[in-house]
Amino acid sequence: MIKLLKYMKPYVKYAVAAPLLMLSEVILELQQPRLMGNIIDIGIANGDMRYIIITGLKMVGIALLLSFGTGGCVYFAAKASQYFSNDLRTALFEKIQSFSFSSIDHFRPASLITRITNDVAQLQHLVVLGLRMMTRAPLICIGGFIMAASLNFKLALILAVVLPILIGLIIFIIGKSFPLYKVVQEKLDRVNSVMRENLSGVRVIKAFVRFDYEKKRFAGANDELMEISMRAGKLIAWASPIMMIVMNATIVAVLWFGGYLLRAGELNIGKIVAFINYSTQMLHAFTMLAFGFIFISRAQASTVRIIEVLDHKDDMPRSESPVKDEIKNGIISFEGVSFKYSPEDKENTLDNINLTIKPGETVAILGETGSGKTTLVSLIPRLYDVTEGRVTIDGIDVRDYDCNTLRSAIGMVLQDTVLFSGSVSDNIKWGKADATDEEIRRAAEISQASEFLDTATEGYETVVGQRGVGISGGQKQRVSIARAVVRNPKILILDDSTSAIDVMTEYKIQNMLKENLSDTTCIIIAQRISSALDADRIIVMKDGAIAEQGTHSELIALGGIYLDIYKSQLGTEGLE
Repeated sequence: MIKLLKYMKPYVKYAVAAPLLMLSEVILELQQPRLMGNIIDIGIANGDMRYIIITGLKMVGIALLLSFGTGGCVYFAAKASQYFSNDLRTALFEKIQSFSFSSIDHFRPASLITRITNDVAQLQHLVVLGLRMMTRAPLICIGGFIMAASLNFKLALILAVVLPILIGLIIFIIGKSFPLYKVVQEKLDRVNSVMRENLSGVRVIKAFVRFDYEKKRFAGANDELMEISMRAGKLIAWASPIMMIVMNATIVAVLWFGGYLLRAGELNIGKIVAFINYSTQMLHAFTMLAFGFIFISRAQASTVRIIEVLDHKDDMPRSESPVKDEIKNGIISFEGVSFKYSPEDKENTLDNINLTIKPGETVAILGETGSGKTTLVSLIPRLYDVTEGRVTIDGIDVRDYDCNTLRSAIGMVLQDTVLFSGSVSDNIKWGKADATDEEIRRAAEISQASEFLDTATEGYETVVGQRGVGISGGQKQRVSIARAVVRNPKILILDDSTSAIDVMTEYKIQNMLKENLSDTTCIIIAQRISSALDADRIIVMKDGAIAEQGTHSELIALGGIYLDIYKSQLGTEGLE
């Protein structure tokens, strides 16, 4: 938790004001039992009604002041906790945004969502708890013991025996509950993961009538969370009755020995009543302290998980003096590139790739599923880093570029078409935030998105739901291509981005790209061979290596893998 205190530093004035107000509240509250004792011993014992009224009014006045102290403490504690959690969430979000794909794969998206929401919420509650209850309880315990001892030191010895027992109980509960709550948060990750998959894949679930299966899968994850939460809850449940037993036993002991002292003339009734009130205040404070420490053990588990993210060293180091010069040509070179997703993997996903792509050249990449096509192009914008060798653009290693400079020069349409909730125009502007209406329309014309937008009722302001709900798969792909094209990139990567588009529309898109982005280096990953026929060069990949490369005619003449793909998709007509 100490590592996270820097996020509280800007709001230290609120964090100091809350305990100070709590201190004033405790000081005033500790006066009440003494005044009550005086009413009994002086006012009632002597029949002095005036003294009873005056002292009673003092107690009412103190109660009113207490309400101001309590309200102020609550206000400043809430303010400190809200600002703290806001800054912590922002820091986590910024850290996650800086992660490479491999770092995101390491934590898993569902876990990151839990950490930035539920775990931060646990720490927000902890701050409130720390500034209120965890401040009040020790002050009440210390102040109550001093006030009780001032009434009668012999009776105070009872409290001196009870307090170590309660402290030991608190330590035992913390030791047992911390590992349980760590597992609780992990199980919550699992529930969020299953729920996230169900919501994103709800159409597939309905189409394949897999609701019962998914219901069982969610129930399994939910039951695991419930089981571990119940185990943690049972541990806490034992704490309350044990605390009550200790508290009641203490009150009995005070009354028992107080009676002896009363008969011996060492105490009077008012002081016994005041002593019992102080004892009750202290024991209630210890009960709050116990439950506070139980909550701290849960928050500690969340703290560990948050620090794991903040302290995570990304496997994609940044250059100390990154190149920020604009990419002018777009010459891409793979020099002895090998790659694997994890150091534990036995085999490389890519193996000894040597390839140079010239400025303005259109290169198509074909290959069976899992041959490494997407992995290869993911190394260009540095979504992953090479394991061996290097990737250069205009002769500069991509690892030496400033990431913003590098990626701003690259337009990329990923395999998984993702649109964001908002208008089509807003989604195209993701490629270039300051794009004019003319630039948006030009990009839509190149991608053939204008074909359906010009006839749509709302036109470019047509609203799409999250992940593109409301338009077809082919329309989503055309909007995604427009989003990449609008920035007029030096390098354009289309990763199987026309799979849902008909052949004629795809042909129009390719012609428009050649006419309008003739200086752009274009890489097309395709499953359909028709997408690659007009490319300047075709690369065929197999098992993470380049198996063949050349023009369409050269590869047909070679009679290898490309010819087999051609025959399987287009038949033998026209080969001669």
